[in-house]
Amino acid sequence: MQPTRRTILLTASTLALGLAAGAWRPFGSVRAEEGAFPFVLSDAEWQSRLTAEAYQVLRHQDTERSFTSPLNDEKRAGTFHCAGCDAALFASSTKFDSGTGWPSFWTFIPAAIGTSDDMSYGMIRVEVHCANCGGHQGHVFEDGPPPTGLRYCINGVALRFAPEA
Repeated sequence: MQPTRRTILLTASTLALGLAAGAWRPFGSVRAEEGAFPFVLSDAEWQSRLTAEAYQVLRHQDTERSFTSPLNDEKRAGTFHCAGCDAALFASSTKFDSGTGWPSFWTFIPAAIGTSDDMSYGMIRVEVHCANCGGHQGHVFEDGPPPTGLRYCINGVALRFAPEA
């Protein structure tokens, strides 16, 4: 069935309204709330502070390839920190093997994580970011283990592990 002129115009109008309202964020763009975090650096400072891959993940919501992070296999006691600002985000006691190829946790350290809607790739997901610097960490899904039933699926390059002394 051929789309009618009316269908095309309604679809285009809906997309335009979504763009105007900020409901759609193209892949790789920096979030509008960038300056709303306690830890703020210029783009040049972020680039000099981070590896190229960590910069793309933390500042432009990229995703590292699965099964590439050594932190996916990290089993020691300790704390996972934001690779951007060093804020403590996840306790190792909440880490579990999700089989997805990314470090996964069933909860986070209180007040360390923020969330926002991610409508990239034609789907709706909940994006997880560092509450201190706004750095993109990954996404949270409702298929995790008890007690929360959540899976915080986090990019390893967005984290730094500090083993317990």
